[in-house]
Amino acid sequence: MQGETATQPTAGETPAPEATPVEQAWSLAQDAPEETSVAAAQGIRDAVSSKSETAGTVLDTLDALALSFGNFRVSLFDVLIVAAVILGVLALAWFTSKLAKRGVRRLTRLDQTQQLLVEKIVTIVVWAAAFFLGIDLLGIDLTALAVFSGAFGLAIGFGLQKTFGNLIAGIILLMDKSIKPGDVIAVADMAGNETFGQIRKIGVRAVSVTTRDQREYLIPNENLMINQVENWSYSSKNVRMQVPVGVSYESDMDLAEKLMLQAAMECDRVLKTPPPTVWMDAYGDNSVNFTIHCWIDDPEEGVGNVRSAVLKKLWWLFKEHDVEIPFPQRDIHLRSSDQLERIFARMAEGGAASPKATKE
Repeated sequence: MQGETATQPTAGETPAPEATPVEQAWSLAQDAPEETSVAAAQGIRDAVSSKSETAGTVLDTLDALALSFGNFRVSLFDVLIVAAVILGVLALAWFTSKLAKRGVRRLTRLDQTQQLLVEKIVTIVVWAAAFFLGIDLLGIDLTALAVFSGAFGLAIGFGLQKTFGNLIAGIILLMDKSIKPGDVIAVADMAGNETFGQIRKIGVRAVSVTTRDQREYLIPNENLMINQVENWSYSSKNVRMQVPVGVSYESDMDLAEKLMLQAAMECDRVLKTPPPTVWMDAYGDNSVNFTIHCWIDDPEEGVGNVRSAVLKKLWWLFKEHDVEIPFPQRDIHLRSSDQLERIFARMAEGGAASPKATKE
């Protein structure tokens, strides 16, 4: 039949066995031309060789130093090109992100929290764009990385799970404004002692909280989102603080209460509105216990120093108006007995005899 090229086996000849699919794939891989993973390197080498023969010779020498893995070939020249492009893209991304942050900060319509949120989103977009730009400049065939895709997926799933979780948690905290830079929150150390601190920075992984003694706590964003947080300045920066005071049972309670209010009102940081109040708390063992309630609007400046200022003023006011500040006292009652009476009698006789002995 015309057009047929296949030959029929002659009599007596044994037909050759057909190749299996695996053998066919291996034969095609052997016959396939050797490829490089960086297409940009070949273009740069050709462009430089056309301009300068000497430079082309140097590049050919660098390209000759290569390692081959089947059809995958990587040369020293490829490594240098990749390194140069990566450094250039990183520098461009860093410069662009800095420029974008400055531009965002100039938008006066955005408050501090909104600025920080926009900065984080812009930073993520810039670095993602830089990654794809680097892939495009290098001309990397992403199918060459298919071997590593499974391991990379496992690394994202297990090793970077907390990192991505904290990143998303930080963005959510900024979006709902529940935690923002400048807020004062209560934190606890490893021993369980609670103190307060001011949020200085919300990072990609953690929130930086600085206490009054300049201890800096790095709290993961995810913890602040899923756990209970005591925020002193969430909706208002006004914080009510308590100053306990004890007064002697013999003192004028009305006068003592007026002096407590006066001491709180004379403190600079105590707010006049709402005004301070004084509550009688309990009848103690040695004193009548009061509590001064006063308000401040700058908790980041400290609470203990306000309590100290109120107590100092109250000390001098109590001294001026003869209001006694109590201290622990005990009354001792001795039960009478014959032996005790004989002791007292001997003590009396000894006291009466001592002048006579002196005269002698």
